[in-house]
Amino acid sequence: MTEILPSYLQGAWWTPGTDTDAAEVRDASTGRVVAHVSTEGIDLEGALTYARRAGQASLGELTFHQRAVLLKQLALALTARKEELYEISSRTGATRQDSWVDIDGGIGVLFAYSSKGRRELPNAKVYVDGGIENLSKDGSFLGRHIYTRLPGVAVQINAFNFPVWGALEKFAPAFLAGVPTVVKPATPTGYLAEAMVRIMVESELLPEGSLQLVSGGVPGLFEALRLGDLVAFTGSASTAERLRAHDAVQTGGVRFTSETDSINASILGTDAVSGTPEFDAYVRQLVAEMTTKAGQKCTAIRRAIVPAEAVDDVIRAVQARLSERVVLGDPRAEGVTMGPLASTAQRDEVLRQVSRLQEGGGELVVGSTDAPDVRHDDGSEGPAPDGAFVAPMLLRFTDPESAAVNEIEAFGPVSSILGYRTLDEASALVARGGGSLVTSVATHDPEVAVALTTGMAAYNGRVLFLDRDDARSSTGHGSPLPNLVHGGPGRAGGGEELGGIRAVLHHMQRTAVQGSPTMMTALTGVWHQGADARPYQESGGIHPFRKSLAELSIGDQVVSGSRTVTLDDIETFAAFTGDTFYAHMDETSAAANPFFPGRVAHGYLLVSWAAGLFVDPAPGPVLANSGLENLRFVTPVSPGDEIRVELTAKQITPRETDEYGEVRWDSVLKNQRDEIVATYDVLTLVAKQQAEAA
Repeated sequence: MTEILPSYLQGAWWTPGTDTDAAEVRDASTGRVVAHVSTEGIDLEGALTYARRAGQASLGELTFHQRAVLLKQLALALTARKEELYEISSRTGATRQDSWVDIDGGIGVLFAYSSKGRRELPNAKVYVDGGIENLSKDGSFLGRHIYTRLPGVAVQINAFNFPVWGALEKFAPAFLAGVPTVVKPATPTGYLAEAMVRIMVESELLPEGSLQLVSGGVPGLFEALRLGDLVAFTGSASTAERLRAHDAVQTGGVRFTSETDSINASILGTDAVSGTPEFDAYVRQLVAEMTTKAGQKCTAIRRAIVPAEAVDDVIRAVQARLSERVVLGDPRAEGVTMGPLASTAQRDEVLRQVSRLQEGGGELVVGSTDAPDVRHDDGSEGPAPDGAFVAPMLLRFTDPESAAVNEIEAFGPVSSILGYRTLDEASALVARGGGSLVTSVATHDPEVAVALTTGMAAYNGRVLFLDRDDARSSTGHGSPLPNLVHGGPGRAGGGEELGGIRAVLHHMQRTAVQGSPTMMTALTGVWHQGADARPYQESGGIHPFRKSLAELSIGDQVVSGSRTVTLDDIETFAAFTGDTFYAHMDETSAAANPFFPGRVAHGYLLVSWAAGLFVDPAPGPVLANSGLENLRFVTPVSPGDEIRVELTAKQITPRETDEYGEVRWDSVLKNQRDEIVATYDVLTLVAKQQAEAA
């Protein structure tokens, strides 16, 4: 019996009991068999049930921050063994640089979501969205929006071109949200995804049921999905539409998002003539997108849209750079800069689509469809009939409105060049692609950038502007980043991945909740005005600043005494700070202002005094004031007025990896008439435990 690439299901490695109809997967350069793939007899329904039971339970015990820490630890585990992945990756046709984009890029997503999760999410299990909606005059009835995790499983179906990054960029936000994952990599490169999952499993960091792997087909998968599950698909638009039409999605409540092939464009601005830094950056980027991963990127440039008079200049520059920089061959051979496509089937498909582009009016001006000579792993040069090699190609379309160039994608090292006469025409050509993941623009003219953005941004998920100022630091046209949305309208799938915390929230349900301040405090973990509070002076307790994080509770409060503001105080503050704005110093001018009754105290004087009213000065668990947010001045304070402050522990956020955490305090300044003078949040860093006595 042939050894078959295993799946990881229900906490164990699994292979089918028979190799009948197992598919062969071959080395992209040599054609040697590297794996056999089959899921004959697989229990997908059992895997989904296990994820909903064990995965939901184990992830549900953790807060956002605890999951975020695990993501970092998983990233470190993969980093420690990434050379194993590099070695395997070379069999897919990836050069060292290609593998860096896939492997290090995927690990980088784990690091990024770990960091963003700890910075931007609470150390809790519920995420509060937006502000408070006061639904009653007396403040006794409130509304808010919260996010809670979906109760099902995230099924992630990935494409062959990025077996590591494609899996991890979906896994990371699902894991951070608390939703278990079943990942299904594409068969031609699934052996690399299997190696990645094996490292993660062997790290013993994964909570039970949080990650499962299906190596091969998924028969009956959609029939086993139900409300609370979601599917994230990357692949062809035709497959996406077939899956989207399934009853589980149409009427069963299963969420479906897709990222599909798109006819991405790159525009050369009218100002970016030959010899300018923008022209040079444009050509470098175009060649990089044609050759990185052998052009097998959903974000690759398929249409180079340039001023009509610059078409010949661009063609010559592209030809020269390809000749200087590109060595086609086995990625394991010294000096090779571009490898083969992922499979001979992919090679044949790319050549078929190039033929269609030629039939549609494209003239091949760079490269050839003939089988190229390549550099073999032993350093020799010659043909490679069993390899999936295709040379970089650039086609010229004299008619930029040709249906072929705007509708047909050759998913390989192939781009087409189109000339435009006006910026409006350039924008219209972008739109002809039917919706793209990304369009880039090389220009140093802000007016050109604004005009193009106005005309074509709505047809793209991302737009990159490239000029002399950012060319060295730019991550490039084809690089999705964890903190920016990856997706696009129309043909690109209409979905969104990544985009920072947005991707986490895609795995959660937003719900409007209504109730009293006390109830809202319990639901959100954030104290609300009107909820139960405990002034320490009334309870004979300890000043909240004397409490460690372990002792402090939401609702612990300081109610200060009053302090009278005098004209002398105002003038002293003005002289000390240099803030002699007329509202503080000129009675006549201040009284003429519709917002003031006359001279008033500086707002920052009042905030400073408030700190003096609520602070406990002795050393203790409060380590530092780390910020002040959402400051609003409501009622002016005149000489003779009194102010006092109510400071309430609003939110407590322990840090998982430090001996302290953050406390957010609700601060309200009031005058002697009980009118609100100012509101703001005070942020402090507080030790988790009381320090031992010296």
